Formats: sequence, structure tokens, C-alpha cells
Amino acid sequence: MNKDKLTQHISQQFNIDLDKVRTDFLTMGGLVEQQLADAMKALIAGSIDEAESVIRNDAKINQMELSIDDELTHILALRHPAASDLRLVVSLGKSVTDLERIGDEAYKVARAAVALNREGESPRGYAEARSISARVAEMLHNVLDAFARFDAHAAFEVMKADAPIDSEYESAMRALITYMMEDPRSISRILNVMNVLRSLERIGDHSRNIAEQIINMVLGIEARHTDYSVIEASLKATQKAPASE
Repeated sequence: MNKDKLTQHISQQFNIDLDKVRTDFLTMGGLVEQQLADAMKALIAGSIDEAESVIRNDAKINQMELSIDDELTHILALRHPAASDLRLVVSLGKSVTDLERIGDEAYKVARAAVALNREGESPRGYAEARSISARVAEMLHNVLDAFARFDAHAAFEVMKADAPIDSEYESAMRALITYMMEDPRSISRILNVMNVLRSLERIGDHSRNIAEQIINMVLGIEARHTDYSVIEASLKATQKAPASE
């Protein structure tokens, strides 16, 4: 399934409906990206105002998810899509759920930033949070770009980027647990930082999920439980011949 097939249909109104929902998804993605950036700024700079802005905007993201769900339900009810078109609609529905959950994790980072501002800065974990947040922000940006271009190759790179983040997260958590054992006075603040790291790791997971849905849309294979070698073979095949439905 190539990009032209994904964007061209017999019904002009179907094209219009799909273009709108795709645009709304990417608009929502842009806001979620900003939420993550602002939440991390609030954490590092200790800015209550910025954190509270992220917390307020979470309701906007939730509303956008509901609106896109309504659009997809409308398409399913009126257009009765089949084959590749149905994959597109279903994958969009799953992806918007992951996008909303990324927004939820940014909200949690902002809440932790408020708590740390009130309790006093944590003695450890900020460097790890900055490092992991940069990685997951790149994943999120790249997967939204891959979605905009229906680029399965770029989506696969996002999938592969998740494993190094998981490793860094696990290493950081072990170090923080050790530090808490050595200095029990830091437990409350360290727990807040650990919650931040957990949210960042989950953002990476949700970005990976969206990448898997892109591969499903474009290649027609279920990437969630597929060996990387199978995905790579499918990607190579698309370079030699147009993908089929």
C-alpha cells in the first residue's frame, strides 16, 4: 500500500473526511509535543507557571481525542471502508489513543515538577531525565513526521529507538534506588524523579506503538508481534515493487 493509495479514494468526500482526521491528528500531535517540552522545562527550571499551563492544557488534548474518535466513527458508519482504507481508519483510532496517553504522561511530569518545586529540588536524577526526555522527544517528533509522510521506513527506525531508551531508564532507576537506600532523607524527592522517568519511558513506548500502526497502515503487517527481520524484508520489498493491499 503506497502513499498515493492511502490518500486517493473513489469518493471525493471520503478523501476530504480522511484528510481532515489526519490533519486533526497531526495538530493534536503538535500540541502533545509542546506539552512534553513545556513539562520538562517546568521540571528543570522549577517553573510552577509552566507546569500549571501543561496541567490546564491536558483537558484540551482529551477533547481533541474525543473529537477525532467521533470523526472516525462517522467515517466507519457512512463510508464502510474496506481493506487498506479500513486499516487506515483502525490504525488512526489506535494511534490517537496512544497520543492522548503521551499527553497524560506529560501531565504527570508537570505534576511531579510542581511537587519537586514545593519539596525542594531532588539531589539526583535530573541529568538522566534530561537525557531520556531528549530521546523520547525525538522519537515522538519522528513518528509524527513518519505518520505525515506515511513513511514505514522512518516508523521502523522509531521502533528500534525504543530499546536503548528502555536500557537507559532501567539503569537510571537502579541508580536512584541505590541512592535512596544510602540517603533515606531523599526518598520523597527521588520518588518524584522516578515517576518522571517512568512517564518518559512510557512516552517512548507509546511512540513505538504509533510507529507500529504506521507500518500496519503502509505494509499491511501486524508489527506489534512481528520479528524485526520480517519487517525489514517487507520494507525491502516495497523498494522493489509497489506494495499491495
